[in-house]
Amino acid sequence: MDYSALLRQKKVREFIRFCLVGTVAAGIHYGIYYWLQAYLALNIAYTAGYLISLACNFFMTSYFTFRSKPTVLKATGFGVSHLINYLLHMVLFNVFLWMGVPRLLAPLLVLAVAVPANFILLRWVFKYKKSSENEE
Repeated sequence: MDYSALLRQKKVREFIRFCLVGTVAAGIHYGIYYWLQAYLALNIAYTAGYLISLACNFFMTSYFTFRSKPTVLKATGFGVSHLINYLLHMVLFNVFLWMGVPRLLAPLLVLAVAVPANFILLRWVFKYKKSSENEE
């Protein structure tokens, strides 16, 4: 397989940057969760980690992943995307806990499911152009 040709494809490079940003954001999320889960209810600790990582994630996604300027419209789309993503996270997190998955492993399993779905949503948010923009 010709990996250099694969890496030259714009969508592949974008996905690699998305994974790097996601890894940093997931590290922030998990670190905050890990620290707070000893002191707070698990759902509150998980949510706090999610919200803190969300703030960092928006700017890293704008500038690094999709190489675009942050705008109010993109922030709104990002927020809606992450609201959907957060709901998916919370459902999966609680299902995994209900299934008996240890509380320190459950967030990692959630990420394995939620990350691909989030990439699709965010790519649409940052790459979608109104028809008037396409005509310029």
